[in-house]
Amino acid sequence: MNKLTIAGIGPGNRESMTVEVDNALQDAEVIVGYSVYVDLIKPYYPGKDFITTPMTKEADRCRTALDLALQGKNIVLICSGDSGIYGMAALAYEIRGESDIPQIEVLPGITAACSGAALLGAPLTHDFAVISLSDRLTDWNIITKRLDLAAKADLAIVLYNPASKGRPDYLLKACDILLHTIPDDRPCGIVKAIGREGESAQILTLKELRTASVDMFCTVFIGNSETRVISGRLVTPRGYRL
Repeated sequence: MNKLTIAGIGPGNRESMTVEVDNALQDAEVIVGYSVYVDLIKPYYPGKDFITTPMTKEADRCRTALDLALQGKNIVLICSGDSGIYGMAALAYEIRGESDIPQIEVLPGITAACSGAALLGAPLTHDFAVISLSDRLTDWNIITKRLDLAAKADLAIVLYNPASKGRPDYLLKACDILLHTIPDDRPCGIVKAIGREGESAQILTLKELRTASVDMFCTVFIGNSETRVISGRLVTPRGYRL
């Protein structure tokens, strides 16, 4: 068949996975992915062959999946959330280059911006920006520019990868940049472990967010100038007439 399917598994619980992705995983001979994400879905697909690689081995993961697909095996490369949003889809296309073999099929999944927003209420009903605070692949100066411009554009903002062991103060730094433009009482939210054990959602101000405890399993939401808390939910109006 010479086809590689790249699938977003959503938050990691089967209930949030699309039927299309579930069908692809049911049909797969081999499922390839980051070890943490494979562990999330492994119980749902007994009898499958799994190949895992650790973090920072994304290129190796894609090459392995492409090589297996070239052998004619039915391969699914999984990504957390959506496969095209901070996922493996672009990297697989880059590594395959101008060839059209193996065929690549990208299956979408629910990214943390969507699943996290639903837990908080409806904070992304108007224009918004998604920015990763990880500087492993993007220079911090570029990240700070994007934060500054998103704040000046009055966009609601979603922050991925807000902190890690090597970047414990990056959310604090990001908030300090945003506070040049955004008032400190702006409603914000944090969601953690979406769709997994320990799932939680918290609403707080930008001032409180600055010193909040977060990790790589958290997604952060900063409202725009119209965002408010309604009955305990974070809501950004679209502007409909009431």
